[in-house]
Amino acid sequence: MAIPGIADMAIAVSQAGGFGLLGTAFDSSEAVKEKLSNARSKLNIAPGAPIPIGVGFIGWVLDKPSDDPRIQAALDQNPTAIWFAFGDDLGEIYRADALRATNEWKVDALVVQGIESGGHGGSEAPPLIDLLQAVLTAIPNGPLIVAAGGIATGAQIASLLTMGADGVVLGTRFLFTHECGWSPAKKGVIVSADLSATTRNMAFDEVNKSMGWPEGCDGRAVANKIIDDQKEGLSLEERLKRFDESAAKGETDRLVVWAGIGVGLTKEIKNAADVVKELNEEIIQTLEKASRLLV
Repeated sequence: MAIPGIADMAIAVSQAGGFGLLGTAFDSSEAVKEKLSNARSKLNIAPGAPIPIGVGFIGWVLDKPSDDPRIQAALDQNPTAIWFAFGDDLGEIYRADALRATNEWKVDALVVQGIESGGHGGSEAPPLIDLLQAVLTAIPNGPLIVAAGGIATGAQIASLLTMGADGVVLGTRFLFTHECGWSPAKKGVIVSADLSATTRNMAFDEVNKSMGWPEGCDGRAVANKIIDDQKEGLSLEERLKRFDESAAKGETDRLVVWAGIGVGLTKEIKNAADVVKELNEEIIQTLEKASRLLV
């Protein structure tokens, strides 16, 4: 995720026993280096040793001509993982592309992202539970399979692990943390959101001036007047005008608030470490409860 405070969030998650991930978006190589150096220091990792942090790159951003060695800057800091997504040559991770990633790219892990996910993803992706099953069936002896999309509770994580996922990625759930650098206004929006609050639409990127995503990708965010303006049939110029005027007035009904369907399952802002702990406890409780079904 490319949000304010993502580095602090990733560090807190790793400190709590999870695996923190930080997105680079349009960061320069110096910014990438600074984030990882800061993580190394706060996690008390010796120079040269692997940092228990993953770094995410957006493929179509990397595709743009640049002399800035952003990937090398990350590799020089020795993160544990590099995550690539959304490049024109990366494809959507449906069954055929999962096979391609396994056989051609020799990846160590695949993130299987369902349509429920917040932010950007495949506009026609199947629901996670179906997509995960399809990928597991297609490559039973493949790389690690990590599930993503709409996950907000330990019970959901437990169910995905029993299906065969090796792990899960949570994004929206960690927006509800003190480490998340979103404004109080945006956090207020997600706290008030319910399970039907979000929608997938390129209108968010159009007014946010963040276009460039490959064909077949769009973004899920909390539906608001940005969508109303589009449904009204307004031109992009008029929608941009309304968006900018609303921002200048400090209004909250045209904020771009990326979030997955699971946004409706959380109603409280907590420390990231507490979220990791609570999820882990719920996973264990759910698996223990499920095991009794076999008695």
